[in-house]
Amino acid sequence: MMGSSVERTDENVREYLLYRGFTSTLRHLDTEIKVDKDKGFRVDKMVDQLLHLVATFDLAGLREYWSFLDRRLFSRLEDVYRTTVNKLRTSVYRYYVVNTIQRGSLDKTQEFFQKQGAELHGQAEWRDWFVLPFIPSPEQHPAFSPYFSRQWADTFLVSLHNFLSVLFQCMPQPALLSFDAEVQRSNGLTEENEQLRQLVFALQGSSSSSSAGMKDQSESSTADQAPPPHHKLPAYVQNMDRLGDTELDMVANQKTSSVSTTPSRNFFSTLLPQGKRSTLPPAAGNKVGMSPNQSAVGRKEPSSAANQAKSKDGPSAKEVKPVSNQAAPSDSQAPPPQTRHKRTQEHEKERKELFSKPLLSQVRAESSEAEPITVEGPGSDSAPDSSPSVSTNEKDVGVSVEQPFIKLSQEEYGEHHSSILHCRVDCSGRRVASLDVDGVVKVWSFNPVIQTRATIMSKSPLLSLEWATKPDRLLLLGSGQGTVRLYDTDAKKNLIEMNVDEAHPRILSLACSPSGSSFVCSAAAAESNLRRPAPADGKLLLWDTKTVKEQLQFQLEPRPVAINCTAFNHNGNLLVTGAADGVIRLFDMQRYQCAMSWRAHDGEVYTVEFSRDENTVFTVGEDGKFVQWNIHRCGVKQAEQELPQDATGPFVLSGYSGYKQVQVPRGRLFAFDSEGQHVLTCSNSGGVIYQLTNGEEPWLNNVLSLGGHRVSVVTVDWCCAVDCGACLTGSMDGKIRLSTLLGHKTY
Repeated sequence: MMGSSVERTDENVREYLLYRGFTSTLRHLDTEIKVDKDKGFRVDKMVDQLLHLVATFDLAGLREYWSFLDRRLFSRLEDVYRTTVNKLRTSVYRYYVVNTIQRGSLDKTQEFFQKQGAELHGQAEWRDWFVLPFIPSPEQHPAFSPYFSRQWADTFLVSLHNFLSVLFQCMPQPALLSFDAEVQRSNGLTEENEQLRQLVFALQGSSSSSSAGMKDQSESSTADQAPPPHHKLPAYVQNMDRLGDTELDMVANQKTSSVSTTPSRNFFSTLLPQGKRSTLPPAAGNKVGMSPNQSAVGRKEPSSAANQAKSKDGPSAKEVKPVSNQAAPSDSQAPPPQTRHKRTQEHEKERKELFSKPLLSQVRAESSEAEPITVEGPGSDSAPDSSPSVSTNEKDVGVSVEQPFIKLSQEEYGEHHSSILHCRVDCSGRRVASLDVDGVVKVWSFNPVIQTRATIMSKSPLLSLEWATKPDRLLLLGSGQGTVRLYDTDAKKNLIEMNVDEAHPRILSLACSPSGSSFVCSAAAAESNLRRPAPADGKLLLWDTKTVKEQLQFQLEPRPVAINCTAFNHNGNLLVTGAADGVIRLFDMQRYQCAMSWRAHDGEVYTVEFSRDENTVFTVGEDGKFVQWNIHRCGVKQAEQELPQDATGPFVLSGYSGYKQVQVPRGRLFAFDSEGQHVLTCSNSGGVIYQLTNGEEPWLNNVLSLGGHRVSVVTVDWCCAVDCGACLTGSMDGKIRLSTLLGHKTY
């Protein structure tokens, strides 16, 4: 959390210095950031630095870096945490010694005791370790064998990661970093107010239904208590969660004076900060660890609207009066001042506990025989219960170079009611947009807790989505009626809707240029017009984001064909596409011409991505093959491997009474980590992570199965913008799993 705040603050400072013309100061800032030992308060980067020093046998660098952490961070802690710091330092040195023995560098082991002997000689925990270099098989010795296990190293790394994370959370922050926290706090309070307003609407509806037997009273109050006409949902969304005003407007296709979806004449004005709007919030429940009848702040709501109206603090069903959007409830409806003040205090306490709980504290190590390490997080309060703590076992982990990731936690997002089509994280790693086969889009965040931010619906089915790069709050939505919509996730409204091509109504793929100035969209013919077995006809178009006009249509050779997937390289100079005819096309975006093309798969191409060095592209096709292609040598394979059918589709969901649902892949079937050395794929029980072995056989090694799903996973994404990597897996039952990983770096 703090790492992302620091990163955003650094970008804002750069922008300000550039605006003021302080180029010399900007150069000094960039220089110091490059050699920053704090790593921008990114805990994963700091742990990676320690692992790198251990892997390279850099004892002097390890000692110097730990001394820096001691001066910079640990020296500011209270004395009660000194014992924890000493245990972590001891574990770091033991981790180094065990690594030297496991890798057969006994000279490095002897060098450690020679250089550290004077410092460690008087410490009781190191008394028995001086004989370690002279034991033939120390990994089998009963006193040292626990430290050679994988469990001991994993628990130590998690303990160190948790301790640093809690330390950064409790550190006093400068005003610039506090500003970012205040903005998030203000947004949270605004959403809580919206949820309370939604509760008022629910109470009004309850009052209307409970007084149905009293005709005279019902006739006098029905007109006031009934929701506005545009709040009446069509039949196919009767059982879905509550939606925002803007989305309800789109469903009912009505215009109101308070909320307008018509784009303004000046497109730039729509990108300016929006004023406060009176909108209904997204679903208040379904958070992590909460039932659907539980609110976002942890307060449990009654199971029915009638029970809500009869709650102890609220008015009875007969006493509920209609409340307009602009007017506050009357004094007769409000609870007594003492009760309201007490409820406010409890509400604030629950909210602080919820938002202050660290994500990584959910990780608990398995039990073992070795002595435990109790890692207590530093807190500002002196009471023992107020300081966060993480208890781990020192001998529960082992030095592991085979296991590249540790799964810290797994959470579920379950607000979709049908199979997932797309699931994408924005560039900043703060928000997720997910689309299901019913055309419902959910925008939600997962840090610090999973929470829905917006719900988007429309009469025309939605088929594709993509996050804009600049600004990252904008979302591109492609429909099945030849339109592309630009949606503002902060203001929760449409900015513009573009008519692409009526003859090719299905918008199959969207990709935004890294510069944010343009995007490409793939339009295909309607399914009823498909001429099997020939691939569907289609177009690939380039649109200008600022002017909202079509710039050009790409030439598709040998014939116009539907493009299933698109991807830009890091600077937007290259565009790679995968089509329904199995052909990969590489476009030069400076000349807007196809530089090369080759047939990659027998059948359709479902997903295509550039490698991290951008010398190759990876593809998955209908033939079930995962292939790496050299873009400097047209049509030359560098590696190829066949994936299981549950990783490439078509995906099948079977049920009782012969029910069967078949889904053709539409979303991303694989995603890479930040280093491009591991790839996340689909399976019938959850995501599967493979390691790329650079041409060795087998080319893909299965290193971790995330699990957590009961039916087939149909799309994945890997977010590398947060402190810990987050893997997203969406399945056919509408569930999305968020798996948080801690990475082991291999050097």
